[in-house]
Amino acid sequence: MVPLGSLVLPILLATILVFVASSLVWTVLQWHKSDWKHVDREEAIMTAIRGAGLTAGQYTFPRAAAAQPKTWSEEDARKVREGPMGMLVIWPPGPPQMAKALGLWFVLILVISFVVAYLASRTIAPGADYLHVFRVTGTASILAYGAAVPSNAIFFGHDWVSTFRHLADAVLYGLLTAGVFGWLWPGT
Repeated sequence: MVPLGSLVLPILLATILVFVASSLVWTVLQWHKSDWKHVDREEAIMTAIRGAGLTAGQYTFPRAAAAQPKTWSEEDARKVREGPMGMLVIWPPGPPQMAKALGLWFVLILVISFVVAYLASRTIAPGADYLHVFRVTGTASILAYGAAVPSNAIFFGHDWVSTFRHLADAVLYGLLTAGVFGWLWPGT
C-alpha cells in the first residue's frame, strides 16, 4: 500500500495538466464551438422568455400534469403530439461567471485526481511498473471524466456528436492523469 501523502505531487500535477488541457481544448482548439446551435429570431425568443417570467433554472416543455403518458389529459397529449418538446436552461442575467465556473472545474479535477490517487494507493504496490500504474489510474480517470456524459444524450437529447467530443475529452484527461501517476509513482 502506498501512503496517500506520497501522491500529493501527482495529484497536483495531474490537476494542473488536465485544467490546462481543458482550457486549450475549449479556447484554442474550440472543437466544442459547434456543440450549441444558434436560434433564428433570437430577440423574439428572448422577449418571450422574459415575458414568461422565467428565472434561472431548468425547465421542460410541455410539462404534463401526470408522469405516465397513459394518464395524460387530452390537452397534455395534444401538446406533446404537436410539439415542440424540449428542455431549457436559463442562466441569471449578466455575463457568464467564468471565474467561478473555472474555479469549480479546478476543484472537481482536484477531487477526481485525489480519488484516483486513493484508489491507486490502495490497489497498486510501491515500485509498480509504469504501465500497470498507467492502466489502473487511466481507467479510473476516464470513467470519472466520461461515464456520465452519454446519459445526457440518452435522457436529455444532447447531440451524439457533441457527446463523443466530450468522451474524447474524458479520454485525453484520463490519459494525462495516468501518465502523471505512472511517471511519479513512488518506488519501494
